Amino acid sequence: MTEALVLGGGGVGGIAWLTGLLTGLAEAGHDVTGADVLVGTSAGSTVAAQLGSGLPLPRLYARQTEPELQSAEIMAEVDFERFGQQMAELLGGATDPAEIRRAIGGFALTADTVSEAERRAVIESRLPSHEWPSRTLKIVAIDAETGEPTVFDGTSGVSLVDAVAASCAVPGVWPPVTIGGRRYVDGGVRSNANADYAAGASRVLVLAPMGETELLPSEKPLATAVGELRAAGAEVAVVEPDEASREAVGTNPLDPATRRPAAEAGRAQGLRLKPDYR
Repeated sequence: MTEALVLGGGGVGGIAWLTGLLTGLAEAGHDVTGADVLVGTSAGSTVAAQLGSGLPLPRLYARQTEPELQSAEIMAEVDFERFGQQMAELLGGATDPAEIRRAIGGFALTADTVSEAERRAVIESRLPSHEWPSRTLKIVAIDAETGEPTVFDGTSGVSLVDAVAASCAVPGVWPPVTIGGRRYVDGGVRSNANADYAAGASRVLVLAPMGETELLPSEKPLATAVGELRAAGAEVAVVEPDEASREAVGTNPLDPATRRPAAEAGRAQGLRLKPDYR
């Protein structure tokens, strides 16, 4: 049986919640971190890379809850509901996903943000190891100019730091990432989880910090991807934040102050949880 762990986007609060949830699951006897395939989008790409580093879960959890171990982050004030409204205005009713991704990529390329170097330093500080793991790790990003999805892995000839930075490049908030002369933005522009990239696995666990919510029209929303995986014969379980976890993350998941409460809420949720595969 091939197992895949899909980790979706959700800001630094999402990173903390995912880490806490995985920690709680493991403490409850349901350690899923040894999956054969890791699929990471945005926040999920950070956690997937951290898991691939081999650093034990208790230490990864401590990096979210103990101030002296937390990575250096840049504060970003983002109201995701308002962000969605701005995107809707930008797209002017466009419904073709590829056209939408190109429009958002164009917006990202002209946005006033911190420099790529400043943002890359943040990603470097998040990752315990800057080397690709030996198991399969898929990191999703979007070409800002063409709107085409790109899946980076250990065979892509791209540094792990750059791949994660690209997947985490929220349009209008963080700068697009330059890789091989191309510019890339957040993989969540395609889908918050990109669960369809787990195709071929026998069992798939999707951890979705934003639930089934898609900020933008997507040809592969989570419900559709899960349906296709199950139709292909895979057992799939989906976990999203419970009420306490949503409250802990709050309205701005990019706020570094959410890390400890989100991690603690995620751990508490994981301790009570047994993934429901079907």
